[in-house]
Formats: sequence, C-alpha cells, structure tokens
Amino acid sequence: MIFSLFRSRSTRIAAREIYSEIITQARQPLFYEGFGVPDSVEGRFDLLALHSFLVMGRLKGADGSDSPGGHFANKLFSTMVEDLDSNLRELGVGDLTVGKKVRGLTEAFLGRAASYDEALKAGDSELMAQAVARNILGDEAHAKSRAAISLAAYVFAVHKALAEQKAERLMQGVVIFPPVADFLPSEDYGGNNKEGE
Repeated sequence: MIFSLFRSRSTRIAAREIYSEIITQARQPLFYEGFGVPDSVEGRFDLLALHSFLVMGRLKGADGSDSPGGHFANKLFSTMVEDLDSNLRELGVGDLTVGKKVRGLTEAFLGRAASYDEALKAGDSELMAQAVARNILGDEAHAKSRAAISLAAYVFAVHKALAEQKAERLMQGVVIFPPVADFLPSEDYGGNNKEGE
C-alpha cells in the first residue's frame, strides 16, 4: 500500500513537471511575434492545447489508454484541467461558473485534438495547416498563409521528435521540443501573409 502511495505521488510530480515544460514551450514569444498567434487568453490556451495533445498522444502511443503511458497521459490531462480551473479562479471567475467554463475548455481541447489527430494520421500538411489556421490563428481562411504552413510543419516536427523520445523518460517529466525559431515563416512576417503577397 505504501509503495502505491509513493508511486502515485511520483506520478503526480512528474505530470506537473512535464506540464510545466509544455507551458514553457507554449509561451515561447516567437509563436506570438513570429507566427501571429493572438497574444490573448484564447491564443495561449490554443498553444497549450496543441502541445498537450502532442505529448499525450505520444504517451498513449500504439498501446492506447490502458498502457502505463496512457495512464500517465490521463494524469497529465487531469493536471491540465486543474491548472485551467486554477487560472480561471485567478482571473476572477466565480465558483458557480468556473466548472461550466472548464467543461467548455475541455470540450474545446478535445475538438482541437481530434482535428490535429486526423491530420497527423493522414500525414496531411494541408489538413494540418487548415487545423492550425482555424484553431490557433483564428481563421481557416489563413490556411495557405506562410504562418499556417510553417506552424503545420512545426507540429509534424514536434510529433516526430516526441516519437523519438522514450515514453519512460517522458513519464519522468522530461520532454524536449524542437526550437520554434527553426520554423518561423519569414523574417518579414507581419501578420497572416498569404504566399505571393
């Protein structure tokens, strides 16, 4: 029994550590300055959702939710939900509505995850560009912009980088993301520029 408690505590700590790494990556200024992601509560949530989805997907892998990685992914998801709850309370959302807002954010996360998962499984860069344009840049009409195309390339690169990292290491709270700077649309980026404009 005592060992089970230690394992539970260790898993909780590791989940918080990897979640902290996800937040750090999602808050990289280059996403906002270089890709034109809105620097807002919504924009930050969308980047958090993207990176959390990618890490959770890697943890579940081919073995699914019943694997050790799957269980850890569920703990990571719980950590994210707890953080969203805490942040909403810090923003002054009342106790009577915070639960409803957290449920709304959870549903938004699952919807975004489904669209990213579809594009990854298809290996379809155009479909991913549509997904990031709609969910992160705020308008699917920007799917052919340099920002959307570059951000889609970044998503595939993160997916590949995570696949090369051992699940055991991730479950210890350690994750390495590719540098955001390697995927910037262009130095003269000034919004959701379309190719050829």
